Amino acid sequence: MSHIFISAAHKSSGKTTVSIGLTAALHSMGKQVQAFKKGPDYIDPMWLGRAAKRHCYNLDFYTMQKSEIVDKFSQHMAHADIGLIEGNKGLYDGLDLDGSNSNAALAGLLDAPVILVIDSRGMTRGIAPLVLGYQAFDKDINIQGVILNQVGGSRHEGKLRAILEHYTDVSVLGAIHKDEKLNIDERHLGLIPSNEENLADLKISYIAKSIKDQVNLDQLVSIADSASMPVNEAEIVQQETCSIESAIRIGIFRDEAFGFYYPDDLESMQECGVQIVEINSIHDDTLPSVDGLFIGGGFPETMMAGLHANVSLRESVKESIEAGMPVYAECGGLMYLCRSISWNNKAYDMVGAIEADIVMEKTPQGRGYIQLQETEQHPWGACSISDTIFAHEFHYSRLVNIDRNYDYAYKVLRGTGIDGEHDGLVYKNLLANYGHLRNTRKNQWVKRFIDYIISKQYTRHTLALSSQSQ
Repeated sequence: MSHIFISAAHKSSGKTTVSIGLTAALHSMGKQVQAFKKGPDYIDPMWLGRAAKRHCYNLDFYTMQKSEIVDKFSQHMAHADIGLIEGNKGLYDGLDLDGSNSNAALAGLLDAPVILVIDSRGMTRGIAPLVLGYQAFDKDINIQGVILNQVGGSRHEGKLRAILEHYTDVSVLGAIHKDEKLNIDERHLGLIPSNEENLADLKISYIAKSIKDQVNLDQLVSIADSASMPVNEAEIVQQETCSIESAIRIGIFRDEAFGFYYPDDLESMQECGVQIVEINSIHDDTLPSVDGLFIGGGFPETMMAGLHANVSLRESVKESIEAGMPVYAECGGLMYLCRSISWNNKAYDMVGAIEADIVMEKTPQGRGYIQLQETEQHPWGACSISDTIFAHEFHYSRLVNIDRNYDYAYKVLRGTGIDGEHDGLVYKNLLANYGHLRNTRKNQWVKRFIDYIISKQYTRHTLALSSQSQ
């Protein structure tokens, strides 16, 4: 099964831009491209998915078993012509000293040929020992070619090609010349507002054309065709079956402010029989008829004026929480449910269901992989597989002026969470945390949340009945 791994010598080599361009260029050739992203990232998969015209899926050693990664990969490759896996950071970078969760380890697990994207600015002869060193470091990693990026011109390109041809046996698949128009503005970081979707598509089209003009796509496809399908030899932890008898509707906030959701988490909800109802936090004036809410991450601070202006929806959300609606919120969702958000010397009122304020800082307040240990206060009941949750966080905000003694669902073993010791604030039937959960075989949070909704017997008629009795 045709697939390839796009990696780099180090972070910020332009790997993501190249991956987006390759994905879109291959799609324009009539190929069904299935994109994957190593690690817990939300942002790159949004762009890769848009370029491929189908969802991009995360593959992450920290939250997933090796057997689960292979199964996920095989499942989504079944209906694709070619797979493209984008790494994170450098090829040999990872958490552990032995490289067991590195990009190279993932390429090895999936039997994927590796293409190195090399930022060639300021380089000439020095590119040879760099490539030779990457080849020699792990003989089991199949580095099949390089794509030169940020090339200074035709003369620079000629020198680099000659040096690599003379000293190495690695094919140069392409040379992408410096072009500021190829840069993706990280101001929105992958949250593509509906009124900017056309601009995003134009950007992807421009990158794809540049890739087509400067990279040998036929040679890349030939390398991808040489890959073999990985064999799953590991012991598999079976996922609990999930099905519901009555129709459950879960509202998902999805718009300019909120967009960080794993596609397979939402697909797991639908496989259980849940109907997902999308809600726009800027334009919808009230909650639709739903049994529960999932408010994912995003950048509510960039849209806080619009969120504040939508008073009727904020009041509707607060009333629903007070009435007992089961709600799960992550990071940006947590921020939205607090009293206010302060950023760039401005402050705006938010929902106010959580009696605390949000302050945006200039540096990350929590960043990277985390470990959470469930407490007895976790509202969803005891976890049937493991009480230690492997997740991740990335937030510049923190809670201040917490005016209530809240219970917390998690003790933070690694990471920051809400206060350095706790995460998962609990209020009535609300669970809100900075940690981003991934629905995996060892952390089946989707089923637990659905079971919790059913167990609380909150229905979309509860709020209406409550209002009528007042």
